[in-house]
Amino acid sequence: MFSPEGPSLRELAVQALSSVERGYDLLAPKFDHTPFRTPDSVLDAVASALRRLGPFDAGLDLCCGTGAGVGALTGVCAKSVTGVDFSAGMLDVARRRTVSRGPRVSWVRGDARALPFAPGSFDLVVSFGAFGHFLPRELPGLFAQAREVLRPGGCFAFPIVAPPRPSSPAYWMLLGFDAVMRVRNALWRPPFVMYYRDFRLGDVRRELAGAGLQVELHALPEFGERPDGSPRVRMVVARRPA
Repeated sequence: MFSPEGPSLRELAVQALSSVERGYDLLAPKFDHTPFRTPDSVLDAVASALRRLGPFDAGLDLCCGTGAGVGALTGVCAKSVTGVDFSAGMLDVARRRTVSRGPRVSWVRGDARALPFAPGSFDLVVSFGAFGHFLPRELPGLFAQAREVLRPGGCFAFPIVAPPRPSSPAYWMLLGFDAVMRVRNALWRPPFVMYYRDFRLGDVRRELAGAGLQVELHALPEFGERPDGSPRVRMVVARRPA
């Protein structure tokens, strides 16, 4: 699963026994060499779909990590792109690795549940692979924050992968991972929240609508279809009413 440049098993164990913030501070220098980084194929597909929905001036990458999503947004937004994350270590890596030849790029340390931006600061908010770090009860507040920083007519967009079928090895792998995390959090403090199976499309659509956002689903054709004809990967677009 990991390249030679990635973290060792010992380093992963130390991270897993830390808080989420401290864990990512420790992992940051090697994060881009792990499977936890969003693949370029997903970033490129989302960026392509967003360009068809634009134009956008100011974009925000929520839980930006080492800046891969910010790099993708520099080809989508005309004026500025901001990355926000609560891990100082991840932001340090992002600053060093992200280069923009177009819009202004800035980095802010902050919590996605209490964003440090004025209302209506952005016309596009995105997030890649971060929602497993939020408990289901936190989604209403998280989505309300995204709505608050959007301008009227702005979009909150993120990819979501169709869940694996119970007959697939991936289903049991994710089930086992979540079970291990729940046992870890029952026995160890501080907790490390990372639950891959709690972010379900039906729940997400309901909570986005509850936050006052109008939800659309866009198939990402680059990833094909499942045997039943449904998309393997969708982009959720939640618009703040104009």
